[in-house]
Amino acid sequence: MASRRPVHFNSKAKTWTSPAFSSSPEAIDRFHQSLPNYEPTPLVSLESLAKEIGVGAIHIKDESNRFGLPAFKILGASWGAFRSVTEKLGLPLDSDIETVRTSAKSCGLTLYAATEGNHGRAVARMGAIFDILAEIHVPASMHPSTVKLIESEGAKVIISKGRYEDAMLEAQTASKHDKGIMVQDHAFGDYQAVPQWIVDGYNTMMREIDNQLGSTNADFVIAPVGVGSFAQSVVSHFKRQGTSSSMLTVEPDTAACLWKSLEKGEFTEIPTTGTIMAGLNCGTPSTIAWELLKNGVDASLTISDFEAHESALYLQSQGVNAGPCGGSGVAALRRLTPSDKKTLGLDEKSTVVLFCTERNRDYEIPHSVSGEDPVALTQTLVQINSASPDLGSTPGPGETAVARYISAWLEHRDLETHWVEYTRGRPSVVGVARGSGGGKSLMYNGHIDTVTLMGYDDDPLSGKIIDGRLYGRGSADMKCGVAAAMIALVNAKKLGLRGDVIFAGVADEESLSKGTEDILRAGWRADAAIVSEPTNLEINHAHKGYCHLEITVHGAAAHGSRPDLGIDAIVNAGHFLVEFGRYVKELQRGPGDPTVGPGTAHASVISGGEEASSYPAQCTIIAERRTVPGETDKFIQRQFEELIANVAKDVPNFKAEAKIFFSRPPQSTSIDHPFTKLVADIVGKVLKKEPTIAGASYWTDCALLSEKGIVPLLWGPAGEGLHAKEEWVDVKSIEQVTEGLTNVAAEFCK
Repeated sequence: MASRRPVHFNSKAKTWTSPAFSSSPEAIDRFHQSLPNYEPTPLVSLESLAKEIGVGAIHIKDESNRFGLPAFKILGASWGAFRSVTEKLGLPLDSDIETVRTSAKSCGLTLYAATEGNHGRAVARMGAIFDILAEIHVPASMHPSTVKLIESEGAKVIISKGRYEDAMLEAQTASKHDKGIMVQDHAFGDYQAVPQWIVDGYNTMMREIDNQLGSTNADFVIAPVGVGSFAQSVVSHFKRQGTSSSMLTVEPDTAACLWKSLEKGEFTEIPTTGTIMAGLNCGTPSTIAWELLKNGVDASLTISDFEAHESALYLQSQGVNAGPCGGSGVAALRRLTPSDKKTLGLDEKSTVVLFCTERNRDYEIPHSVSGEDPVALTQTLVQINSASPDLGSTPGPGETAVARYISAWLEHRDLETHWVEYTRGRPSVVGVARGSGGGKSLMYNGHIDTVTLMGYDDDPLSGKIIDGRLYGRGSADMKCGVAAAMIALVNAKKLGLRGDVIFAGVADEESLSKGTEDILRAGWRADAAIVSEPTNLEINHAHKGYCHLEITVHGAAAHGSRPDLGIDAIVNAGHFLVEFGRYVKELQRGPGDPTVGPGTAHASVISGGEEASSYPAQCTIIAERRTVPGETDKFIQRQFEELIANVAKDVPNFKAEAKIFFSRPPQSTSIDHPFTKLVADIVGKVLKKEPTIAGASYWTDCALLSEKGIVPLLWGPAGEGLHAKEEWVDVKSIEQVTEGLTNVAAEFCK
């Protein structure tokens, strides 16, 4: 069975009682009943699910249509907005809607809120009901269709450059004027009254459930958690004096702010990395919710996007038009083990209440994160397009989607997860299996970007397996190595090692290696590292570096009819290229480096001239020089200056200069280093033969790791077609690398 984040239990919650309700339930109910189209939403029986789970009955409160909106949020937003506006205007609480509308409009009030979707739309609806402006701030990740729905209520939508928490701060700032009213369901600092009113508004739903259940007691209630305001309402009602309900909360794996707060025993803010459960994508609990939830929640768990998606589909088959958040309760029930159910007192007599908090909507269908087979994981990674935006005639989407998947996969297993994104749209992901202390640390490093999909003959994202080969762009280079490292990280966690094991899934290796630079900039270090590029199961302990040079050849511009004035920069560039060609042949003759061979060079790009009728004033040549250990940038610069000087001796009026505009150093780890010997011994046992230890002609991120004192080696699966029209990786070799990486961690970090 795959490992996953455990359920958090709080045995003290069983006897805890929530504080008495401070607001008037009758006043709130009267207000809601005065709104257009009020009626209690259905409580739907799920008999087949009750049989599957092994309980007496399961009922789900269907909030897919509340006042014509696709979620329950209007219950809280309406009461929160009503209380805020009446307080601002000095009106009594028994004021009718028309009185409030007339007064609010004449004063020119504006409602403000931040949202992941449904709360903002509900506040926008209240703006329309009160005939006043509403300005809704949303995170950058919001789906365009959700933005349009909020705008359809007549609101002005402001899209933040950050996440939900950033949008909330921006909404708060915008509301700070005499006519501004913030209606937010998230308590922070001294902003507590309005969030509490919103929580009070949700309680109308709880009283409806009581009426619909009649004499039946809700033994077990499951509530989804974003910032926790809705769950606060559920706890305050079902844990009140005289009740005996148990309470379970559910959050996305990637936005588990309550679960992590409960585990730590203190209010905790966390980063989030996106989820289809958009309304639950929150990294900071509401302060007033936290005070109740830390005492009143019997158990807390998290679920994956795929589980939420499957549960939403199940509810749709039962006539409940649920979206991902709405399916979270079903997913939570299905996640419980027999042992969990026993701890919570769930049995064949229990009555369970769930909440479908939102209607179905558009979202990206997620991949499952449950599997721990390295081959299947490679297939999934290949199916996620992560082509570099810097390469190819058609730029790729970059690493964000695959980084989100990797982050979700790690969080599902409760592995420490870090999102590193210094360059917008080019994220890297770091996962850590923390050791108990005192051991050596090991890093698995692998790039999560690929070259362009253009020019690939078949479906580049298929991940299909034929005759033991897994096909697709990036299958060999190097999503197979990334998958092997991810599984090895999970295995390392299970081993209970003393040293830390770190996984770094890095961006941009196919271009400028920003990703490895970024994780090093963020401070990630290890005693040693294995980069699982496709080495055909060879251990590469050294590789070449490279320099990119720009050679500018100068001429003199003149009309084509004036050879007496013109100097042809393109012709002179040709003289340089002849000399350069001799230099290339000399390099190839060697002697070069005994491990990685001779240095090499080639001309990459040439450009010059303005029009056919003029002598070109300048011609530029871009060249690449592959370097070997011992060759520095200064050494290469001198070589090219000598080439220019040689040409100038023989060609009149020849002027040029060369400059290195980008370079990466060669790298070498001694074949006699203890880490090399350890890896060689383990790889030999996995392969059941003496491993090949050699150098590589290409460059890898090993050089960057080595510069920071990390001892690196290259070792990865076998494959062919890197950057070519057909790419594949040998399936068996993925399994071998997974085993080898696990065993290296077991020995090195013990």
